[in-house]
Amino acid sequence: MNKNTGIIVGVIALVVVAGGAYAFMSGPSVQKDDTMVTDTMEKEADTMMKEEDGMVKEADTMMKKDEMMKVGSYEAYAAEKIARAETGDVVLFFHAAWCPSCRGLNSDIEANMSAIPEGLNILKLNYDTETELKKKYGVTTQHTLVQVDKDGNLIKKWSGGSSLASVISQVN
Repeated sequence: MNKNTGIIVGVIALVVVAGGAYAFMSGPSVQKDDTMVTDTMEKEADTMMKEEDGMVKEADTMMKKDEMMKVGSYEAYAAEKIARAETGDVVLFFHAAWCPSCRGLNSDIEANMSAIPEGLNILKLNYDTETELKKKYGVTTQHTLVQVDKDGNLIKKWSGGSSLASVISQVN
């Protein structure tokens, strides 16, 4: 009796699958005319292209707004970047990866990049490896910030500060 039951269930399943496939293939949702399928696909492609064009235009608009709202920068130190002080302010941030307060300030600056005023360039230096610059500016502790002129001369030096706002408030 068990073999017969298994055979009956198998036959029923086969009939259901075959009937479903037949209904699907002959139903109104599938077009037998290739031109209808092609037209539908072309319409979908056109819609997708229009959406993509809209996204590109939106991105262009956003870029133009960003250009109008110029902001300063926060980036890795390079000696040639000090010359930016000719047209703005340059602050050197002696940062140590192992320093909790350095990481806190770094995180706040990165989270608020758009709030860096135009003309302010904050350059991040590795406290552990920039020994010559530490000597030049008398930096003895990590989390020290140094404002310099276009020739790299010290204007102001301070330690600490947990936010971008605190850095901005210190700049002359």
